[in-house]
Amino acid sequence: EMSASLVGSEMCIRDRGYATMIKVLFICHGNICRSTLSESVFTHKVNTLGLENMFVIDSAATSREEIGNPPHGGTVNKLRELGIPLVPHRARQVTLDDYDKFDYIIGMDTANIRNLNRMLKHDPEGKIYKLLSFVGSGRDIADPWYTGDFDETYRDVEEGSEGFLNYLREKGEI
Repeated sequence: EMSASLVGSEMCIRDRGYATMIKVLFICHGNICRSTLSESVFTHKVNTLGLENMFVIDSAATSREEIGNPPHGGTVNKLRELGIPLVPHRARQVTLDDYDKFDYIIGMDTANIRNLNRMLKHDPEGKIYKLLSFVGSGRDIADPWYTGDFDETYRDVEEGSEGFLNYLREKGEI
């Protein structure tokens, strides 16, 4: 059920008791490197723009391998080096409930997208995206768990996050 109420001079649309917001879920294999880096970088960008009240931002894994674990030390160190606050997080696996809750489910590589399509009933609502597709690239974001290169991963995440913000601007969502 939808209802609208006047809050000060702003109209606030409520959907099932929650203000309508842009709900973004970043996904990678284990939810300790790339998706947590993306969650922190995108949250920082949104906060810097003063748009934090317009977003719900989270991250999850396609696998169960790291469930309960905090972000990888390489992610933590890269964010610290850049002065970007770490969003506290424990790895979790994506669920069908997430598919209903989130508007954008953004994977890091081709394997993530393939697994998400399998896990989320082949994406009937068209919510699954690859992060670098927002900059017109089909390129994967390399997994620093294997490469050890958190600098390259950060550059790709930064580029993709900026592209995603531009996409949302062009769509008139922000």
